[in-house]
Amino acid sequence: MPSTASSVWYIDDPDPAAVLRAHPDPDPEAAFALAKQLHPDRDVVPAASGTLKVWAGPDPGSVYIGCYPGVTVVCTTRALLGHPRLLPEPLVRPLASEHTYLVAFDIPRGWGAFAHWERGEFRRAFSSTRVNILQDDGLPLVWERPFWAGEHPVPLRAGELPDPQILPFDPPAFADAANEEWLGFRYHGGTGPEPLRPNEIEVCGFSLYPKGEAPPLLAPEAEPIATAPNGKRWFGWLRGRDRVS
Repeated sequence: MPSTASSVWYIDDPDPAAVLRAHPDPDPEAAFALAKQLHPDRDVVPAASGTLKVWAGPDPGSVYIGCYPGVTVVCTTRALLGHPRLLPEPLVRPLASEHTYLVAFDIPRGWGAFAHWERGEFRRAFSSTRVNILQDDGLPLVWERPFWAGEHPVPLRAGELPDPQILPFDPPAFADAANEEWLGFRYHGGTGPEPLRPNEIEVCGFSLYPKGEAPPLLAPEAEPIATAPNGKRWFGWLRGRDRVS
């Protein structure tokens, strides 16, 4: 599972996990349109597709988007914010969605963050390392209580002494719990008999270039579209070797 994630979700359906299960293939045209909308100052070129297992935490020159009925996810480094409430306005509500959720974490750094907007109005944001709270705005939510109560402490190695200022929870796990509460799945672990997993959630990839510097697109007739072993067709602009799961 990914060691980093930096995602923004736009949600209108009350059961996002059910949508993701029922619609395994996102809409590539809608993803392309959104990628261009969010990056008006860049050339946006379709690139490798894949799943959240690989692309939840992309590099600065890429963005990964999955557009489903009532559920859209944008994986972007622009969500890697020590103060998630400062998410750029164009990313807060580009689709007039009911809810906007930011979930980001970096396990090696011991950092996690999450935030929530309702119809574009800020509701809650939290960000911390294991010893330093960077942001804690809005009212804490009911699902947060076990973390603040110390029921999910930072895992320590044998013989490791905790920092005297260590928080009563592991920030990446805290962010992952927000992801499960709002979106119905965890990046690490998962609950239920058949939990939805990141490698089951497809996203369309796009490379970002300075204006006028993008390479030419592959002509559609230059190479046939590959078909996955399970019979699904991969996104129209992609070749089989470009897909990473």
